[in-house]
Amino acid sequence: MHLLVWAAAVTPSPSDTPDVDANLVTPGPWGFAVMAVLGVAVILLVVDMLRRIRRARYRSEVIEDLDAELSAKDAGGADAASRPAEQDRGGDQDARPRA
Repeated sequence: MHLLVWAAAVTPSPSDTPDVDANLVTPGPWGFAVMAVLGVAVILLVVDMLRRIRRARYRSEVIEDLDAELSAKDAGGADAASRPAEQDRGGDQDARPRA
């Protein structure tokens, strides 16, 4: 019990402090300008990053589509190789006059 009375008596009370100049403890206009510039820079970097990620994703989708097309052509190309050359060209060879 004596410990609680002693702890209550020992707690410091706030001392009188002189008035502090508000310009020394606030960021002021320069602090606001720096934070505004940093905020705009972060927003621009995020927009640029999202654009680059979107572009990379679209490129990968296009590459996948092209790979699928090439593999489909290769699978179809095996069938075309077994046909005669005139059928493969659509018979244009016969339409041209021979010299």
